[in-house]
Amino acid sequence: MRKIKDDIYWTGYIDWNLHNFHGYSTPSGSTYNSYLILDEKPTLIDSVKNIGTEKMINYIKEIIDPSKICYIISNHTEMDHSGSIDKILEYCPNAQVVCSNKGEEHLKRHFKKNWNFKVVNNGDTLNIGKRNLSFFMTPMVHWPDNMVTYCAHDSILFSNDGFGQHIASSERFANNLGLDIVFYEAAKYYANIILPYGNQVLKVLDALSGLTIEMICPSHGLIWNDKNDISKLLELYKNWATHTTENKVLIIYDTMWHSTEKMAYKFFDLLEKANIPVELIYLQNTHISDIITKILFTKFLLIGSPILNNQILPTMSALLTYMKGLKTKNRFGLTFGSYGWSTVGFKDLEESLKIAGLELVENGIYLKFIPDPEELEKLNDLIPKIKNYLN
Repeated sequence: MRKIKDDIYWTGYIDWNLHNFHGYSTPSGSTYNSYLILDEKPTLIDSVKNIGTEKMINYIKEIIDPSKICYIISNHTEMDHSGSIDKILEYCPNAQVVCSNKGEEHLKRHFKKNWNFKVVNNGDTLNIGKRNLSFFMTPMVHWPDNMVTYCAHDSILFSNDGFGQHIASSERFANNLGLDIVFYEAAKYYANIILPYGNQVLKVLDALSGLTIEMICPSHGLIWNDKNDISKLLELYKNWATHTTENKVLIIYDTMWHSTEKMAYKFFDLLEKANIPVELIYLQNTHISDIITKILFTKFLLIGSPILNNQILPTMSALLTYMKGLKTKNRFGLTFGSYGWSTVGFKDLEESLKIAGLELVENGIYLKFIPDPEELEKLNDLIPKIKNYLN
């Protein structure tokens, strides 16, 4: 199960118990992937989060004496990737730690040690025997230190955070688990981690376009080993990086006394009657990271909240804070909600959505206390305007 190609082994750690990753819901857990290449100069690509150190080292011991490792490639400094480097170096103290310039800076800040660093730049190669490993800098996908490693001998891209998913599985390959699951988790991973860096992703895709890639080995989740799946994945990344969306509407709302909910359901009924694809999300029942995944595919958002103490509800504020950091583009929106005596809190709703990258197409629709049936019917006037933005 751990041999992924001749002389290349998975030596990672399966984290079955991870259900929250920096506020990103991960009910399927995750893996921290590490890869060992056996060649004249044995090379370890990335390590694992510190909780998996013993497991990783035991896997390595089953394959090779760890003292023989010559290079440890650190594609990314974040501790779910680099957390065990200090421990593996206890077995191979003379090994060189290969990383980007920023990677060296970050690793020194994390571990407070001056290891035997080998800094590489974009396009540099490292000979480890019959293999040459090439390095491509991928800054801000999603940290300044990020890079990927390419092995032409095996046509493998060790892609770091790119093309990853948070999935815990005893399977190693995407097409052995279920592609619908893996592609969804890949979308969720992109939406919640890589979404703000679309311009950088496009540069990386362009830089990698000339490579023969038969396998993608990410730092999290399942390995991609089917050419058709890889082709589809690269196309999806291009669509996501260019903020290409589907012509559908997503209604996201929270409510106190069901007035905002009445508006949300009325919008849903009207859009459905107009044959416009639409989905309704009650914020109390859906994790914000799953909402962001749906936003990844959606062109038009209807966002609704009531007013509490002159503010929108805290749940909606949390979603907006999350969205502002992810900086969506090429999406349109309209706000709505119920209030008692002041609409001042809706200004924050509108301004936050603008900062998050949405273009608001109309003034928000705000109704006092409980909507009248006639007021709800007037929402129908907005349906043709929404439809115009979906063409």
